[in-house]
Amino acid sequence: MDLSTFHPSRRELIRILLMGTCVSSAALAILNAASAKAAEPIVQGFQKVVGDVRLNKAPVQVGQVVRPGDICSTGAGSECIIIIGEHAFLLREHSEVEFEIEHFEQGHNTTITERIKILAGAVMSVFGKTQASISTPLATIGIRGTGIYIEVMKEKNYVCLCYGQAEIQSTLNAAVTKKLNTFHHEEPQNLYANPNAHNGLFIEPEKMINHMDEELIMLEALVGRIPLFGPEPIQMPAGK
Repeated sequence: MDLSTFHPSRRELIRILLMGTCVSSAALAILNAASAKAAEPIVQGFQKVVGDVRLNKAPVQVGQVVRPGDICSTGAGSECIIIIGEHAFLLREHSEVEFEIEHFEQGHNTTITERIKILAGAVMSVFGKTQASISTPLATIGIRGTGIYIEVMKEKNYVCLCYGQAEIQSTLNAAVTKKLNTFHHEEPQNLYANPNAHNGLFIEPEKMINHMDEELIMLEALVGRIPLFGPEPIQMPAGK
């Protein structure tokens, strides 16, 4: 990642977080300074590439830009971070995402509609104040300006709206919908491939699993923002 284009405060924050260190009080102070620089240009493309990461089946390099219709995949023990417009994505191992993006944001003040397919794996995303539609094998999720974590498994899809607003619709039964309005991971959901094995339920509440506030803080910092819940991780209540 070429850090030369970043303001020093943002540059140091990204260096700390992309190295995978914990968010210290010093890093949080840097985050506050970086958030004041939100008007600065956002570096596009792959920000971090670990292991076997491919774009349209070809190996990728840091700095490579994603285009509409591109498909990104990660192999075993691999992950990547991608910036598109004012949105950031973290793909974990064994993930596959198709970026069906109609337009990229290039500094113009228009409402951009995003269409993204998560075909496999686990993906965390943070979005600017634009409408987006995320589809998985079992769900269509309409969102606007949110942080969201999704896991696609054979028997179920897991969706945690980390903060913001969204509406989930089952792809197996269009009449099954659920509106969410969250501040801090309050309403994770499972969507089932076989509702008959779950008392006829297509969708059911779940607990928060497999993702952290620190990851959301890092992704938002890359696009000059802080999460809705603020610049510091929140201690989850017992049992969450």
